[in-house]
Order: sequence, then structure tokens, then C-alpha cells
Amino acid sequence: MCEGQNVGQDIKLTASDGFQLGAYRADPSAPPKGRAKDQAKDQAKGAIVVIQEIFGVNHHIRNVCDRLAAEGYVAVAPAIFDRIEPDFTSGYSPDEIAVARKFVANPDWPAMLRDTQAAIDAVKDAGPVGIIGFCLGGSVAYAAATKLTGLKAAVGYYGGAIVRFADDKPTVPTQLHFGEKDAGIPLTDVETIKAKRPDVEILIYPGAQHGFGCDERASYDQPSADLAWTRSLAFFAQHLR
Repeated sequence: MCEGQNVGQDIKLTASDGFQLGAYRADPSAPPKGRAKDQAKDQAKGAIVVIQEIFGVNHHIRNVCDRLAAEGYVAVAPAIFDRIEPDFTSGYSPDEIAVARKFVANPDWPAMLRDTQAAIDAVKDAGPVGIIGFCLGGSVAYAAATKLTGLKAAVGYYGGAIVRFADDKPTVPTQLHFGEKDAGIPLTDVETIKAKRPDVEILIYPGAQHGFGCDERASYDQPSADLAWTRSLAFFAQHLR
């Protein structure tokens, strides 16, 4: 849901190899009277790392962070393209999509996971940590659930590379969302994931296309987006305790 001006702040994270990357962080609303604002763990339900689409930490991803903060979570979105082009963000026009796709022609998965781990570590003091990702970020979120430490739950939206990682078992509860009509993710891929990972909750949205959860995209499907968001929040409420 497009909310207008964002309410969080830009911060820096440091990965295990010393690389510094940008991130956007949104915290729950003001703490109770008499408490310092930085006492996040005293006011938050936990924390959620938000992993971008191929369009960077743009307005949509910042809105996701803001919405999670409104639900009581510390939310942080690491700029996982900063190693390639610092501060890259994009909209959703055909020309912008063509440019953004160049960043994932040969993705550096180990680097993206190092940067994701840095985000997890940065918010662990707020309580149990979950992760949610969209598009490329959905695949990163799944990979994080299988390889990284410090997570309690993972949610992925329309991650096209998840099928490549389906032999890897998540170490935390994992929920995945796919559109039935996603031109980039055939239902045969989703069925493969289902067959290999009966331990993962997989949800398919009839008629929905790739990017159905983003109200800034032409493929936005509000009923499917609202249902997926409700399910995601319920999943985090169940597992981030």
C-alpha cells in the first residue's frame, strides 16, 4: 500500500568482510513516556529484515518497512546492490525494468547473503528476527532461511530462484507466496518446490501475476496482496515470539 513520505531513516551496515552498505530502517512508533527512543527491544515485537526486489531499496520497499514498523516490528532493508552500484533505486517502467534486470544477470549470492546477515545482526537486539523478501528478495529470503544464523521465520514472495535451492532445507519455519499467472515462475517450478519441501508452507494466488504484492506495479492485485500480507503478519506473529 502506497503511504506517501517514508518515516524511517537511512543507516549503514557492515558485513563480515568489512564492506559497508546502506540500509533503510523503520522503528515502531514512539516508546512509552520516559523511555529512550533507542530502547527498541522494550517497544518492539521483534525485528524483520526486508529484502528488495531487483529495483533496490525503493519507495515500495521502504513502505513495506514502514508498514511492519506500524505493526510493532523493527524493520530494516539492506541495499544488497550496493556492491555493484551504491544507492541504486528504480521504479517500474519498462525502461527501468530493463536496467534493473542487468543487476541479476549473474547474481553474487554469497555477497547478498553476507549483506543480509549484516542486517540480521544489526537488529537482533530488538528480539526474535524474521525475514521477508520480494522477487529477487524472495529467493534471498529462502536462501537465508537455509544458510544464515539468527532467524526465527522466513517469508518469500514470488522468488524465481527458489526452485534452484529447493534441495536445501530451511532451518526455520518458512512461508512462500506465488502468483498462479506469474510469467517468470511456471507452476511446474512451484510444484517442484512443493514436492521437495513439504515442510514449507506454499500459497498460490489464483490469477495473480509476478509482483502482485506491489501497488506501484501494473501487476498489482489488491485482493491477493491483502490476503498475502495478512497471512505473512499472522505467520510472523506465530513464530517471532
